[in-house]
Amino acid sequence: MKNFSVPLQANEYQTESLFPQLILNLTNKSDPVGRQERDEQLAQLEIAVLGVIFMTASVGNFILILVLWRRRKKLSRMYVFMLHLSIADLVVAFFQVLPQLIWDITDIFIGPDALCRTIKYLQLLGMFASTYMIVVMTVDRYQAVCYPMVTFQKKRALWNAAICTSWSISLLFSLPQVFIFSKTEISPDIFECWGEFIQPWGLKAYVTWIFVAIFFIPTAILTICQVKICKIILMNVHVKKRNEFEAINQKQVLPFQASSINCISKAMIKTVKMTVVTVIAYVLCWAPFFIVQLWSVWYPSGITEDASLLQ
Repeated sequence: MKNFSVPLQANEYQTESLFPQLILNLTNKSDPVGRQERDEQLAQLEIAVLGVIFMTASVGNFILILVLWRRRKKLSRMYVFMLHLSIADLVVAFFQVLPQLIWDITDIFIGPDALCRTIKYLQLLGMFASTYMIVVMTVDRYQAVCYPMVTFQKKRALWNAAICTSWSISLLFSLPQVFIFSKTEISPDIFECWGEFIQPWGLKAYVTWIFVAIFFIPTAILTICQVKICKIILMNVHVKKRNEFEAINQKQVLPFQASSINCISKAMIKTVKMTVVTVIAYVLCWAPFFIVQLWSVWYPSGITEDASLLQ
């Protein structure tokens, strides 16, 4: 992993920040302009892992997009969301994983300042888009289960209000990247795509904001929706069993069998299960990353001490 030491200025703190691949300068701070040699074995391992991730993500999502696009006129609302989620994941693969892969191969950033700012913008755009697409997809399933008549009246267009809102929020919230990151000379004739943060709170505010906007708020919304969905489904199952029991005893169908709470189909339950799996995978994959990022900026001394013990 690349690690650079840079001077601390009076009003700002510079770091080689590849957020979401945030790399903090935790060691060798006494050398103001030194450039520590990277561990080649670790670099090769990173390149191999990123290569596998890129190929898997790009090929898998491209195939899914192709299949869904061929059936675009017959797609249900759920699969429309899946189509846009796959597009967002492709943005992550090509503008987050691939640049990091190239960066690990070259060891330094190669390209103009405009490319640096564009890559940083698209990196965060992919994170926001994939996250909020999962959110609106889950909210849509919540409406389908809890308010079926509202969902029934919605059209199955490839673009709807929820999807447009998700992309708009992603495009807007990613804009600060353009102003934070730039191509910076870290030592004579060596340039990197770095972020500049006001000392001492700038980096903490940045990482905390990303955590709140991309993980905490979406996770809270997803959890609330899934809990309510599960309650409705359990209530639906209970009502069905009670209806069947009373119908057998009375040899007739009771009027309340036609209740709206008894109208959840097996197909709807299947799509709900799919969203549950997506949400659980999202939380499990992102939670360790954000925990480390928050720890690294709020308690950097702890990480520095742990690193020194391993040397």
